[in-house]
Amino acid sequence: MKLTHPRAVALMVLVTLMWSIAGVVTRQLESARSFEVTFWRSFFTAASLLVILPLVQGRAVFSRIRNGGPALWLSGVCWSVMFTAFMVALTLTTVANVLVTMALSPFITALLARVFTAYRIPARTWVAISMAGAGIAWMYGGQVDLSSHLGGTLVALLVPLASAVNWTVVQHSRAHGQKIDLVPAVLVGAVISSLATLPLSLPFSATPHDIGLLGLLGLVQLAIPCVLSVMCAGVLKAPEVALLALLEVIFGILLAWLGAGEVPGASVLTGGALVIAALVINELIGWRQKL
Repeated sequence: MKLTHPRAVALMVLVTLMWSIAGVVTRQLESARSFEVTFWRSFFTAASLLVILPLVQGRAVFSRIRNGGPALWLSGVCWSVMFTAFMVALTLTTVANVLVTMALSPFITALLARVFTAYRIPARTWVAISMAGAGIAWMYGGQVDLSSHLGGTLVALLVPLASAVNWTVVQHSRAHGQKIDLVPAVLVGAVISSLATLPLSLPFSATPHDIGLLGLLGLVQLAIPCVLSVMCAGVLKAPEVALLALLEVIFGILLAWLGAGEVPGASVLTGGALVIAALVINELIGWRQKL
């Protein structure tokens, strides 16, 4: 199936829905916490990809990893930072601080895309990024703890920075005609993340129930959607990918509401509506201009 722009947008929405299950699933964990959660999730992501990638791309995928060049390995490092930094940040500061910091991703991505890929950001995308950022800030601004440690916020900043670099690497390599398959970079990132967090996870405390749920996250919440997101990045522009990725926050709130009984406040609903409106308006204007 040829991945057209509308199909890529729809697939990216599905990707954000899959990413968003992390919160409601981790609410069901019995004893696994912090680095151990990160380790098992990354471990099962790597294990899943070791099965998925050879089935989809053949055993030659491993030689492509060895010979992938700087772009593939840089993308892999970016994935490992994103897999790890989010959980580490949550141990150092509040969830609200982390989420507000992550909302910087579209801005950082747009700037990097402009500098390194010479992509001129349409005015509609700048407006949508501003609207979405305002919506996220409105949702969590009242909950941000300004007295929290600066270290947690700085660690959380690694997530949008790594995300922006990752999408820009994908766009830059393909814009310059480099036929580099960056899908295996997700496997590289999962392996790096699991190795980095293993020493910090000992001694293990996860129950079989926890391991089963974290295995589910490794496959459904990371392995499959991360591979699909790289495919989407081959069609969508980097700022558009980052903008659509903000839907993860909205879906995460809804799933926590339905699956964990965490009822969102009025500010969350208002801010979420603003984010969705920004995304819809951006896509509708873009499609209209192509007609």
